[in-house]
Amino acid sequence: MRRPLFSACAVSALVLTATACGMGGGGDAAGDPVGLAPALDPDQKVSIVLESYNFGQAGAWTDTFNELIGAFQKKHPNIKVTAQKPQGNSANPATDTVSSLQNQIATGTPPDVAQLGFSDLDFTVNHLKALPLDDLVGKDQVTGNLQGAKYPYAPTTRTLGDWNGKTYGMPFVLSTPMLYFNEELFKKAGLDPSKPPATWDEVKTAALAIKKKGGKDGVYVDCLTKAAKDWCFQAIAQSNGGRVISQDRTKLTFADPQSAGAVKAMRDLVASGAMPNRTQMQAVEGFARGDIGMILESSAMQGNFLKASTGKWRLGAAAMPGFKGRQAVPTNSGAALFVFAKDGPKRRAAWELIKFLTSEEAYTTIAGKIGYLPLRTGLVDDPAGLKPWADANPYLKPNLEQLARMQPWVSMPGAGYLQVRDGMMAAVESAVFQGSDVDSTLRGRQDELAGLIKAGR
Repeated sequence: MRRPLFSACAVSALVLTATACGMGGGGDAAGDPVGLAPALDPDQKVSIVLESYNFGQAGAWTDTFNELIGAFQKKHPNIKVTAQKPQGNSANPATDTVSSLQNQIATGTPPDVAQLGFSDLDFTVNHLKALPLDDLVGKDQVTGNLQGAKYPYAPTTRTLGDWNGKTYGMPFVLSTPMLYFNEELFKKAGLDPSKPPATWDEVKTAALAIKKKGGKDGVYVDCLTKAAKDWCFQAIAQSNGGRVISQDRTKLTFADPQSAGAVKAMRDLVASGAMPNRTQMQAVEGFARGDIGMILESSAMQGNFLKASTGKWRLGAAAMPGFKGRQAVPTNSGAALFVFAKDGPKRRAAWELIKFLTSEEAYTTIAGKIGYLPLRTGLVDDPAGLKPWADANPYLKPNLEQLARMQPWVSMPGAGYLQVRDGMMAAVESAVFQGSDVDSTLRGRQDELAGLIKAGR
Protein backbone atom coordinates (compact mmCIF):
# COMPACT_ATOMS: atom_id res chain seq x y z
CA MET A 1 0.00 0.00 0.00
CA ARG A 2 1.15 3.51 -0.75
CA ARG A 3 1.27 5.86 2.21
CA PRO A 4 -1.40 8.58 1.73
CA LEU A 5 -0.63 12.28 1.76
CA PHE A 6 -1.11 13.89 5.15
CA SER A 7 -2.66 17.20 6.05
CA ALA A 8 -0.55 19.76 7.89
CA CYS A 9 -2.15 18.74 11.16
CA ALA A 10 -1.46 15.06 10.53
CA VAL A 11 2.15 15.78 9.64
CA SER A 12 2.63 17.53 12.94
CA ALA A 13 0.99 14.59 14.65
CA LEU A 14 3.50 12.27 13.14
CA VAL A 15 6.29 14.10 14.89
CA LEU A 16 4.14 13.96 18.01
CA THR A 17 3.16 17.55 18.42
CA ALA A 18 -0.44 16.61 18.00
CA THR A 19 -1.87 18.45 20.97
CA ALA A 20 -2.12 21.70 18.99
CA CYS A 21 -4.24 19.99 16.33
CA GLY A 22 -7.14 19.26 18.64
CA MET A 23 -7.03 15.54 17.98
CA GLY A 24 -9.38 12.90 19.24
CA GLY A 25 -13.04 12.48 20.00
CA GLY A 26 -13.14 14.18 23.38
CA GLY A 27 -12.83 11.75 26.25
CA ASP A 28 -13.09 12.80 29.87
CA ALA A 29 -9.26 12.96 30.08
CA ALA A 30 -9.78 16.37 28.45
CA GLY A 31 -12.67 17.26 30.75
CA ASP A 32 -15.38 16.59 28.14
CA PRO A 33 -18.47 14.59 29.19
CA VAL A 34 -19.13 11.22 27.55
CA GLY A 35 -22.69 9.96 27.89
CA LEU A 36 -23.99 6.41 27.87
CA ALA A 37 -24.35 4.98 24.38
CA PRO A 38 -27.99 3.98 23.73
CA ALA A 39 -28.94 0.34 23.30
CA LEU A 40 -29.53 -0.73 19.70
CA ASP A 41 -32.98 -1.70 18.50
CA PRO A 42 -33.07 -5.31 17.24
CA ASP A 43 -33.48 -4.23 13.62
CA GLN A 44 -31.29 -1.10 13.79
CA LYS A 45 -28.62 -1.22 11.09
CA VAL A 46 -25.18 0.08 12.06
CA SER A 47 -21.88 0.02 10.17
CA ILE A 48 -18.57 0.32 12.00
CA VAL A 49 -14.88 0.15 11.11
CA LEU A 50 -12.36 -1.93 13.02
CA GLU A 51 -8.69 -1.10 12.52
CA SER A 52 -6.31 -3.80 13.66
CA TYR A 53 -2.72 -4.65 12.90
CA ASN A 54 -3.73 -8.31 12.84
CA PHE A 55 -5.05 -7.69 9.34
CA GLY A 56 -2.36 -7.61 6.72
CA GLN A 57 0.00 -9.87 8.63
CA ALA A 58 0.96 -13.12 6.99
CA GLY A 59 0.15 -16.51 8.43
CA ALA A 60 -2.39 -17.24 11.13
CA TRP A 61 -3.23 -13.67 12.08
CA THR A 62 -5.34 -12.42 9.16
CA ASP A 63 -7.17 -15.70 8.61
CA THR A 64 -8.04 -16.02 12.29
CA PHE A 65 -9.36 -12.51 12.66
CA ASN A 66 -11.37 -12.71 9.44
CA GLU A 67 -12.96 -15.82 10.93
CA LEU A 68 -13.79 -13.92 14.14
CA ILE A 69 -15.40 -11.03 12.26
CA GLY A 70 -17.51 -13.49 10.30
CA ALA A 71 -18.67 -15.18 13.50
CA PHE A 72 -19.56 -11.82 15.06
CA GLN A 73 -21.69 -10.77 12.10
CA LYS A 74 -23.62 -14.04 12.22
CA LYS A 75 -24.53 -13.23 15.82
CA HIS A 76 -25.18 -9.56 15.05
CA PRO A 77 -26.57 -9.39 11.50
CA ASN A 78 -27.60 -5.76 12.08
CA ILE A 79 -23.96 -4.67 12.63
CA LYS A 80 -21.71 -4.55 9.59
CA VAL A 81 -18.00 -4.56 10.41
CA THR A 82 -15.42 -3.34 7.93
CA ALA A 83 -12.00 -4.55 9.01
CA GLN A 84 -8.86 -2.77 7.87
CA LYS A 85 -5.15 -2.74 8.55
CA PRO A 86 -3.46 0.50 9.67
CA GLN A 87 -2.63 2.91 6.87
CA GLY A 88 1.05 2.76 5.99
CA ASN A 89 3.62 0.63 4.23
CA SER A 90 5.71 -0.75 7.06
CA ALA A 91 6.67 -4.41 6.89
CA ASN A 92 5.06 -4.83 10.31
CA PRO A 93 1.56 -3.21 10.35
CA ALA A 94 1.81 -2.79 14.14
CA THR A 95 4.34 0.00 13.63
CA ASP A 96 1.79 2.05 11.65
CA THR A 97 -1.01 2.04 14.23
CA VAL A 98 -0.54 5.45 15.84
CA SER A 99 0.34 7.40 12.70
CA SER A 100 -2.59 5.79 10.88
CA LEU A 101 -5.03 6.78 13.58
CA GLN A 102 -3.62 10.30 13.81
CA ASN A 103 -4.06 10.77 10.09
CA GLN A 104 -7.67 9.59 10.14
CA ILE A 105 -8.56 11.66 13.20
CA ALA A 106 -7.08 14.73 11.53
CA THR A 107 -9.35 14.21 8.51
CA GLY A 108 -12.41 13.51 10.69
CA THR A 109 -12.74 9.83 9.76
CA PRO A 110 -11.31 7.73 12.61
CA PRO A 111 -12.12 4.02 12.83
CA ASP A 112 -14.82 3.23 15.38
CA VAL A 113 -12.67 0.63 17.12
CA ALA A 114 -8.87 0.56 17.01
CA GLN A 115 -6.35 -1.92 18.31
CA LEU A 116 -3.43 -0.06 19.88
CA GLY A 117 -0.42 -1.28 21.84
CA PHE A 118 -0.17 -1.02 25.60
CA SER A 119 2.92 1.16 25.23
CA ASP A 120 0.69 3.73 23.48
CA LEU A 121 -1.73 3.95 26.43
CA ASP A 122 -0.69 7.38 27.76
CA PHE A 123 -0.76 8.93 24.28
CA THR A 124 -3.98 7.16 23.32
CA VAL A 125 -5.86 8.50 26.34
CA ASN A 126 -4.39 11.97 26.68
CA HIS A 127 -3.70 12.96 23.07
CA LEU A 128 -5.82 10.77 20.79
CA LYS A 129 -8.70 11.05 23.27
CA ALA A 130 -9.97 7.48 23.26
CA LEU A 131 -13.38 7.26 24.92
CA PRO A 132 -13.60 5.90 28.48
CA LEU A 133 -15.51 2.63 28.33
CA ASP A 134 -16.78 3.13 31.89
CA ASP A 135 -18.69 6.23 30.77
CA LEU A 136 -19.69 4.81 27.40
CA VAL A 137 -21.50 1.69 28.64
CA GLY A 138 -21.29 1.91 32.44
CA LYS A 139 -18.73 0.65 34.92
CA ASP A 140 -20.84 -2.41 35.69
CA GLN A 141 -20.76 -3.49 32.04
CA VAL A 142 -16.99 -3.12 31.86
CA THR A 143 -16.40 -4.92 35.15
CA GLY A 144 -18.82 -7.63 34.07
CA ASN A 145 -16.88 -8.25 30.89
CA LEU A 146 -13.59 -8.46 32.78
CA GLN A 147 -14.69 -10.37 35.85
CA GLY A 148 -18.30 -11.51 35.61
CA ALA A 149 -18.13 -14.07 32.82
CA LYS A 150 -17.89 -17.80 33.41
CA TYR A 151 -14.16 -17.51 32.91
CA PRO A 152 -12.95 -14.06 34.02
CA TYR A 153 -9.79 -12.33 32.90
CA ALA A 154 -6.58 -13.29 34.71
CA PRO A 155 -6.06 -10.79 37.58
CA THR A 156 -2.78 -9.42 36.21
CA THR A 157 -4.43 -8.47 32.91
CA ARG A 158 -7.60 -6.69 34.04
CA THR A 159 -6.20 -3.19 34.46
CA LEU A 160 -3.76 -3.10 31.54
CA GLY A 161 -6.03 -0.66 29.68
CA ASP A 162 -6.84 1.52 32.70
CA TRP A 163 -5.94 5.16 33.20
CA ASN A 164 -6.64 7.18 36.35
CA GLY A 165 -9.10 4.60 37.62
CA LYS A 166 -11.11 4.17 34.42
CA THR A 167 -10.94 1.55 31.68
CA TYR A 168 -10.18 3.09 28.30
CA GLY A 169 -8.88 0.02 26.50
CA MET A 170 -10.27 -3.49 26.87
CA PRO A 171 -7.23 -5.80 27.10
CA PHE A 172 -7.34 -7.93 23.97
CA VAL A 173 -4.24 -9.87 23.01
CA LEU A 174 -0.93 -10.18 24.77
CA SER A 175 2.05 -12.42 25.06
CA THR A 176 5.04 -12.88 27.30
CA PRO A 177 8.68 -13.57 26.32
CA MET A 178 9.33 -17.25 25.68
CA LEU A 179 12.58 -19.10 25.07
CA TYR A 180 11.90 -21.20 21.99
CA PHE A 181 14.49 -23.81 21.03
CA ASN A 182 15.24 -26.37 18.36
CA GLU A 183 15.26 -29.80 19.99
CA GLU A 184 17.29 -31.38 17.18
CA LEU A 185 20.05 -28.80 17.55
CA PHE A 186 19.99 -29.36 21.31
CA LYS A 187 20.56 -33.07 20.84
CA LYS A 188 23.37 -32.52 18.31
CA ALA A 189 25.08 -30.28 20.84
CA GLY A 190 24.74 -32.86 23.61
CA LEU A 191 22.04 -30.85 25.41
CA ASP A 192 18.91 -32.28 27.03
CA PRO A 193 15.73 -30.74 25.51
CA SER A 194 13.82 -31.70 28.66
CA LYS A 195 16.09 -29.39 30.67
CA PRO A 196 16.20 -26.08 28.79
CA PRO A 197 18.29 -23.19 30.14
CA ALA A 198 16.75 -21.37 33.09
CA THR A 199 19.36 -18.62 33.50
CA TRP A 200 21.23 -16.40 31.06
CA ASP A 201 24.50 -18.08 32.04
CA GLU A 202 22.98 -21.41 31.01
CA VAL A 203 21.71 -19.87 27.78
CA LYS A 204 25.24 -18.76 26.91
CA THR A 205 26.69 -22.18 27.63
CA ALA A 206 24.05 -23.92 25.55
CA ALA A 207 24.39 -21.43 22.69
CA LEU A 208 28.15 -21.91 22.47
CA ALA A 209 27.68 -25.69 22.47
CA ILE A 210 25.18 -25.44 19.61
CA LYS A 211 27.58 -23.30 17.61
CA LYS A 212 30.55 -25.57 18.25
CA LYS A 213 28.92 -28.97 17.85
CA GLY A 214 25.93 -28.24 15.65
CA GLY A 215 27.43 -25.68 13.33
CA LYS A 216 24.50 -23.29 13.80
CA ASP A 217 24.05 -19.98 15.59
CA GLY A 218 23.30 -20.33 19.28
CA VAL A 219 20.69 -17.84 20.46
CA TYR A 220 18.98 -14.60 19.49
CA VAL A 221 17.32 -12.30 22.02
CA ASP A 222 14.63 -10.33 20.20
CA CYS A 223 14.45 -7.58 22.81
CA LEU A 224 17.44 -5.44 22.00
CA THR A 225 16.77 -3.47 18.82
CA LYS A 226 14.73 -0.43 17.92
CA ALA A 227 12.50 -2.64 15.77
CA ALA A 228 11.69 -4.82 18.77
CA LYS A 229 10.25 -1.87 20.72
CA ASP A 230 10.81 -1.99 24.47
CA TRP A 231 8.30 -4.45 25.89
CA CYS A 232 10.75 -7.31 26.17
CA PHE A 233 13.69 -5.08 27.10
CA GLN A 234 11.66 -3.85 30.05
CA ALA A 235 11.41 -7.49 31.15
CA ILE A 236 15.16 -8.02 30.84
CA ALA A 237 15.93 -4.87 32.82
CA GLN A 238 13.45 -5.74 35.57
CA SER A 239 14.73 -9.30 35.74
CA ASN A 240 18.09 -7.86 36.81
CA GLY A 241 16.52 -5.58 39.41
CA GLY A 242 16.33 -2.50 37.19
CA ARG A 243 13.70 -0.44 35.41
CA VAL A 244 13.66 1.66 32.25
CA ILE A 245 11.67 4.44 33.92
CA SER A 246 10.95 5.25 37.54
CA GLN A 247 7.81 3.91 39.20
CA ASP A 248 6.14 7.33 39.04
CA ARG A 249 7.17 7.76 35.37
CA THR A 250 9.00 11.02 36.00
CA LYS A 251 12.61 9.89 35.41
CA LEU A 252 14.34 7.59 32.95
CA THR A 253 16.41 4.89 34.65
CA PHE A 254 17.59 2.61 31.84
CA ALA A 255 21.20 3.74 32.42
CA ASP A 256 21.14 2.82 36.12
CA PRO A 257 23.53 0.03 37.18
CA GLN A 258 20.98 -2.80 37.24
CA SER A 259 19.54 -2.04 33.81
CA ALA A 260 22.99 -1.38 32.35
CA GLY A 261 24.13 -4.69 33.86
CA ALA A 262 21.41 -6.50 31.94
CA VAL A 263 22.56 -4.82 28.72
CA LYS A 264 26.15 -5.87 29.44
CA ALA A 265 25.02 -9.47 29.82
CA MET A 266 23.32 -9.30 26.43
CA ARG A 267 26.39 -7.70 24.86
CA ASP A 268 28.50 -10.53 26.26
CA LEU A 269 26.35 -13.01 24.33
CA VAL A 270 27.35 -11.23 21.11
CA ALA A 271 31.00 -10.76 22.07
CA SER A 272 31.38 -14.43 23.00
CA GLY A 273 29.85 -15.62 19.73
CA ALA A 274 26.79 -17.07 21.42
CA MET A 275 24.47 -14.58 19.68
CA PRO A 276 24.75 -13.50 16.02
CA ASN A 277 24.41 -9.89 14.93
CA ARG A 278 21.08 -10.02 13.10
CA THR A 279 18.08 -7.84 12.46
CA GLN A 280 14.79 -8.89 14.01
CA MET A 281 13.46 -10.25 10.72
CA GLN A 282 16.68 -12.09 9.89
CA ALA A 283 16.68 -13.78 13.29
CA VAL A 284 13.03 -14.83 13.20
CA GLU A 285 13.44 -16.25 9.70
CA GLY A 286 16.71 -17.93 10.68
CA PHE A 287 15.17 -19.66 13.67
CA ALA A 288 12.19 -20.78 11.60
CA ARG A 289 14.60 -22.35 9.06
CA GLY A 290 16.44 -24.21 11.80
CA ASP A 291 19.60 -22.09 11.60
CA ILE A 292 19.48 -20.73 15.18
CA GLY A 293 19.24 -22.94 18.24
CA MET A 294 17.23 -20.64 20.53
CA ILE A 295 15.30 -17.40 20.32
CA LEU A 296 13.68 -15.29 23.03
CA GLU A 297 10.50 -14.19 21.34
CA SER A 298 6.84 -13.37 21.91
CA SER A 299 4.60 -16.32 22.69
CA ALA A 300 2.43 -15.02 19.83
CA MET A 301 5.05 -16.44 17.44
CA GLN A 302 4.22 -19.99 18.51
CA GLY A 303 1.84 -20.68 15.61
CA ASN A 304 4.31 -19.48 13.02
CA PHE A 305 7.21 -21.42 14.52
CA LEU A 306 5.15 -24.61 14.75
CA LYS A 307 4.13 -24.29 11.11
CA ALA A 308 7.73 -23.68 10.02
CA SER A 309 9.14 -26.59 12.03
CA THR A 310 6.53 -29.25 11.15
CA GLY A 311 8.18 -32.17 9.41
CA LYS A 312 11.63 -30.63 9.73
CA TRP A 313 12.52 -30.25 13.41
CA ARG A 314 10.79 -30.28 16.78
CA LEU A 315 10.02 -27.01 18.55
CA GLY A 316 10.65 -26.70 22.27
CA ALA A 317 9.73 -23.85 24.59
CA ALA A 318 10.54 -22.68 28.10
CA ALA A 319 9.93 -19.70 30.32
CA MET A 320 12.00 -16.55 30.02
CA PRO A 321 15.46 -17.09 31.61
CA GLY A 322 16.44 -15.17 34.72
CA PHE A 323 19.71 -13.75 35.93
CA LYS A 324 21.67 -15.73 38.48
CA GLY A 325 19.98 -15.57 41.89
CA ARG A 326 16.93 -13.72 40.52
CA GLN A 327 13.59 -14.83 39.16
CA ALA A 328 12.71 -13.53 35.71
CA VAL A 329 10.14 -10.73 35.61
CA PRO A 330 8.18 -11.08 32.36
CA THR A 331 6.29 -8.17 30.86
CA ASN A 332 3.46 -8.29 28.35
CA SER A 333 3.39 -7.24 24.76
CA GLY A 334 0.12 -6.86 22.95
CA ALA A 335 -2.74 -4.45 22.67
CA ALA A 336 -6.15 -3.31 23.82
CA LEU A 337 -9.29 -2.29 21.93
CA PHE A 338 -10.26 1.39 22.10
CA VAL A 339 -13.38 3.23 20.94
CA PHE A 340 -13.24 6.38 18.80
CA ALA A 341 -16.78 6.23 17.35
CA LYS A 342 -18.51 9.60 17.05
CA ASP A 343 -22.20 8.80 17.58
CA GLY A 344 -24.22 6.74 20.03
CA PRO A 345 -25.29 3.82 17.81
CA LYS A 346 -21.77 3.30 16.50
CA ARG A 347 -20.41 3.46 20.05
CA ARG A 348 -22.86 0.80 21.20
CA ALA A 349 -22.03 -1.37 18.17
CA ALA A 350 -18.34 -0.88 18.93
CA TRP A 351 -18.90 -2.15 22.46
CA GLU A 352 -20.77 -5.20 21.17
CA LEU A 353 -17.82 -5.98 18.90
CA ILE A 354 -15.33 -5.53 21.74
CA LYS A 355 -17.34 -7.85 23.98
CA PHE A 356 -17.37 -10.52 21.29
CA LEU A 357 -13.67 -10.22 20.45
CA THR A 358 -12.84 -10.68 24.14
CA SER A 359 -15.38 -13.46 24.74
CA GLU A 360 -14.68 -17.05 25.67
CA GLU A 361 -15.55 -18.10 22.11
CA ALA A 362 -13.10 -15.63 20.61
CA TYR A 363 -10.25 -16.48 22.99
CA THR A 364 -10.68 -20.16 22.25
CA THR A 365 -10.07 -19.32 18.58
CA ILE A 366 -7.29 -16.78 19.18
CA ALA A 367 -5.28 -18.97 21.56
CA GLY A 368 -5.70 -22.18 19.61
CA LYS A 369 -4.84 -20.78 16.19
CA ILE A 370 -2.26 -18.09 16.95
CA GLY A 371 -0.71 -18.80 20.35
CA TYR A 372 -1.66 -15.60 22.15
CA LEU A 373 -2.33 -16.21 25.82
CA PRO A 374 -6.01 -16.81 26.58
CA LEU A 375 -6.71 -13.92 28.96
CA ARG A 376 -9.65 -15.92 30.28
CA THR A 377 -7.33 -18.54 31.70
CA GLY A 378 -10.08 -20.81 33.04
CA LEU A 379 -10.71 -21.90 29.47
CA VAL A 380 -7.66 -24.17 29.61
CA ASP A 381 -9.48 -26.42 32.10
CA ASP A 382 -12.75 -26.58 30.13
CA PRO A 383 -13.17 -29.66 27.89
CA ALA A 384 -15.46 -27.58 25.67
CA GLY A 385 -12.95 -24.74 25.64
CA LEU A 386 -9.18 -24.97 25.45
CA LYS A 387 -8.45 -28.07 27.53
CA PRO A 388 -7.85 -30.41 24.56
CA TRP A 389 -5.54 -27.82 23.02
CA ALA A 390 -3.83 -27.12 26.34
CA ASP A 391 -3.28 -30.81 27.05
CA ALA A 392 -1.62 -31.24 23.66
CA ASN A 393 0.29 -27.98 23.85
CA PRO A 394 3.58 -28.15 25.78
CA TYR A 395 4.14 -24.44 25.13
CA LEU A 396 1.21 -23.19 27.20
CA LYS A 397 2.38 -24.06 30.71
CA PRO A 398 5.36 -21.64 30.84
CA ASN A 399 3.10 -18.88 29.52
CA LEU A 400 0.48 -19.38 32.20
CA GLU A 401 3.09 -19.58 34.95
CA GLN A 402 4.63 -16.31 33.76
CA LEU A 403 1.24 -14.62 33.55
CA ALA A 404 0.81 -14.91 37.31
CA ARG A 405 3.93 -12.80 37.99
CA MET A 406 3.79 -10.58 34.91
CA GLN A 407 4.47 -6.86 35.26
CA PRO A 408 2.73 -4.41 32.88
CA TRP A 409 4.48 -2.93 29.87
CA VAL A 410 4.93 0.67 31.01
CA SER A 411 4.08 3.40 28.50
CA MET A 412 6.36 6.41 28.28
CA PRO A 413 4.69 9.74 29.10
CA GLY A 414 3.91 12.66 26.83
CA ALA A 415 3.64 13.43 23.13
CA GLY A 416 7.32 12.53 22.63
CA TYR A 417 6.92 9.00 23.95
CA LEU A 418 7.92 7.32 20.70
CA GLN A 419 11.10 9.40 20.54
CA VAL A 420 11.90 8.31 24.09
CA ARG A 421 11.22 4.65 23.43
CA ASP A 422 13.02 4.54 20.09
CA GLY A 423 15.95 6.58 21.41
CA MET A 424 16.40 4.24 24.34
CA MET A 425 16.24 1.15 22.16
CA ALA A 426 18.65 2.62 19.59
CA ALA A 427 21.14 3.08 22.43
CA VAL A 428 20.62 -0.50 23.61
CA GLU A 429 21.06 -1.79 20.05
CA SER A 430 24.27 0.21 19.64
CA ALA A 431 25.69 -1.12 22.90
CA VAL A 432 24.76 -4.76 22.28
CA PHE A 433 25.39 -5.18 18.56
CA GLN A 434 27.69 -2.33 17.51
CA GLY A 435 30.21 -2.48 20.33
CA SER A 436 29.71 0.97 21.83
CA ASP A 437 30.50 1.40 25.52
CA VAL A 438 27.43 0.35 27.51
CA ASP A 439 27.56 2.83 30.38
CA SER A 440 28.43 5.95 28.40
CA THR A 441 26.03 5.10 25.57
CA LEU A 442 23.07 4.51 27.84
CA ARG A 443 23.87 7.47 30.10
CA GLY A 444 24.36 9.84 27.19
CA ARG A 445 21.08 8.87 25.56
CA GLN A 446 19.22 8.99 28.87
CA ASP A 447 20.42 12.54 29.44
CA GLU A 448 19.37 13.52 25.90
CA LEU A 449 15.86 12.18 26.42
CA ALA A 450 15.30 13.58 29.90
CA GLY A 451 13.77 16.77 28.55
CA LEU A 452 11.04 14.85 26.73
CA ILE A 453 10.07 13.08 29.95
CA LYS A 454 9.94 16.40 31.79
CA ALA A 455 7.78 17.91 29.03
CA GLY A 456 5.43 14.93 29.15
CA ARG A 457 4.61 15.27 32.82
